[in-house]
Amino acid sequence: MNTTKVIDFLVDQGELVDESVTASVDKIIKYTPKEELKDRLLAFFKKFFPEVDTSIFFSSFFVTKDTQGRISILKSHEKTPSKRSVQDFVKYFNIRFKSIESILKSRSELTGLTSISRVKQKSERETVSIIGMVAEKNETKNGHIILTLEDLSGTINVLINKDNKDLLEIGKDLSYDEVIGVVGSTGGDIVFSNTIVFPDIPLSKELKKSPYDHYAVFLSDLHAGSNVFLKKEIHRVLLWLNGKIGSPAQREIASKTKYLFVVGDLIEGVGIYPGQENDLEIMSSKDQYDYVAELFEKIPKHIKIIICPGNHDIGRIAEPQLPIPKEYAQRLWDMDNVIMVSNPAYVSVDVTDEFAGIDVLLYHGYSLIYYSDAIPSIRSGGGQKLADDIMVYLLKRRHLAPSHGSTLYVPDTYEDPLVIDPIPDIFATGHIHRAQSKTYRNVTCINCSGWGAITEDQEKRGLEPQPGRVIAVSLKTREVKFMNFNSSKDVRTVAERLALEKENISKQKSKEEKS
Repeated sequence: MNTTKVIDFLVDQGELVDESVTASVDKIIKYTPKEELKDRLLAFFKKFFPEVDTSIFFSSFFVTKDTQGRISILKSHEKTPSKRSVQDFVKYFNIRFKSIESILKSRSELTGLTSISRVKQKSERETVSIIGMVAEKNETKNGHIILTLEDLSGTINVLINKDNKDLLEIGKDLSYDEVIGVVGSTGGDIVFSNTIVFPDIPLSKELKKSPYDHYAVFLSDLHAGSNVFLKKEIHRVLLWLNGKIGSPAQREIASKTKYLFVVGDLIEGVGIYPGQENDLEIMSSKDQYDYVAELFEKIPKHIKIIICPGNHDIGRIAEPQLPIPKEYAQRLWDMDNVIMVSNPAYVSVDVTDEFAGIDVLLYHGYSLIYYSDAIPSIRSGGGQKLADDIMVYLLKRRHLAPSHGSTLYVPDTYEDPLVIDPIPDIFATGHIHRAQSKTYRNVTCINCSGWGAITEDQEKRGLEPQPGRVIAVSLKTREVKFMNFNSSKDVRTVAERLALEKENISKQKSKEEKS
């Protein structure tokens, strides 16, 4: 600690500092024992600057036991790309099947498990339990559902009777290629199902809470470089993180924020969709990343920034996406408080020798739009507006993209990086630009807001963004808080956005004429 840091802090708070203040601070710094310095400075601030919020200052320069805890990267995929063949896809699906099969085998409902090939050898009306991948799903003219399940030994048909209303609804929402357990009775080459079992999150999942009073803040989809990037709103977020704006409660959250997760699409990118050049303010990806770095450099240095890529970021779109390349984002990589990870990635925070940490699963969320349309209950309930319900759907399947075609992926022949294992404490996504949260079996699901007004491309894809929201999670209580930094009303169409912009310009001109 030195005098300059204290004086700079006071000046940043808008306080007038004269020579007497500088001399007083200098005296405190020079002649106060280290263990007493915080108390002496606190007394000084209270006496001479009682209106100043000092929480950011002390959290930045005085680390106590309450602010300990480190970050552990549990999974970040950085394998060198290599040529893939058709056989690699076969191996990949076998690995996926075995991974989820091992989860299902622990389910008490699936007692006496047997392979599909052996089911066909059993006598009729015998109760069986099997695990299989959904290869086909069809509805009969009578309203029943027939599934074709496949395991490593063969295939078999499973009938879901229309008279079993609850099971029928479950059957309608099944997606291709997901791995499920079935309990039912045999009937030759068919199984009459009684129960469908998902890998799911166990009911015994602990609601893990940190012993430290820290917050994790979640952002996504900045799309910096777009001509509809919300500059004013993102600068308000930076001011808030620095403790300069917000209510007392909001400033307290800022002072306790130790982690900032950015869940992909930092930049708008170049050549992502036809005609995108008409939507750009910054014309190169490298310059867009430099602009993001310029913004992030204004974030207090004690806040760790964990960044994963999205489909607008540089690099391959196929998942797992490798961390954003250094050659395009060197300025971000050079920041001491920035950690680059893959998409998806597992990061544990507040880790100590005594506490295992809060595990965060980061996934940008490219597959979410597929399930918003493909799953009947989600589609009829609002589709992309139900980002949190889609996330719960994936948690039940223990996979980020259970259907082939729901996302682009690299067929890893050693593991399936999209299997949700281990079970996270926080599951964070973006991509849909909705600010939503839901807790499912003690897993906090978060879909992050975006930071751009709606574009023609988003409108064509049916996106209805909720821009300008920050989501903060207390790691000590697991309470989720939303903060709206959007300075104008939300719009759902480009026409509404343009009309609002025209209205704001008109108001500004009228104000200038009056003045």
